[in-house]
Amino acid sequence: MKRWEHFSHQADIGVRGQGATLAEAFEQAALALTAVVANPASVAALEMVQIGCDAPDPELLLVDWLNALIYEMATRNMLFSRFDVHLDGSHLAAQAWGEPLEIARHTPSVEVKGATYTELEVAQLPDGGWLAQCVVDV
Repeated sequence: MKRWEHFSHQADIGVRGQGATLAEAFEQAALALTAVVANPASVAALEMVQIGCDAPDPELLLVDWLNALIYEMATRNMLFSRFDVHLDGSHLAAQAWGEPLEIARHTPSVEVKGATYTELEVAQLPDGGWLAQCVVDV
């Protein structure tokens, strides 16, 4: 049930996560975000970073979550490959594990500038699972 994927959107790229729970869908969307930059399998989960954010609804919380990850990636010069998300109403508390970016090994393809409201959707699927997606600006 857990999976991530990209979807096309003109000059930018969509990130989509699916999971049995909303938290799993957010984790998979974060993995899709990493995969925009580099192969997540090449990123070791060596260092943990705590991330928290609040938003009035799940859609805005997804954008805030992805933008918080983009901020951590940029300011720490890191990539992340493992995520543990906990949701409590309008609050997200998460841990992200990763390592410092090594250009020769990770071969980053683009820099993600931010998560957008374009094609933003957080919804429960007919099978009971969850979808979390939006377009990121590259």
